[in-house]
Amino acid sequence: MSDTSLLNELNLMIDHYVSRNGRQPDRIILGYKAYGALMKDSTFSKEVANSALDPNKRKFRKLKIKVTKDDHQIELE
Repeated sequence: MSDTSLLNELNLMIDHYVSRNGRQPDRIILGYKAYGALMKDSTFSKEVANSALDPNKRKFRKLKIKVTKDDHQIELE
């Protein structure tokens, strides 16, 4: 799976969550390999890197990111 399609999948998941629940999710839960693949995409990496100086408080589309030990996990909470 290419990095761009993974970013598109994440964006679609967020949009679907908002349309289904009527609100933004609290955070994005990403497996470390999925996070690494997304960081190769310049759009994602610029937004995440510029969101905070502390790597533990980084955000994408104003949603907190939590990186887990699972390989390719992508969930919204």
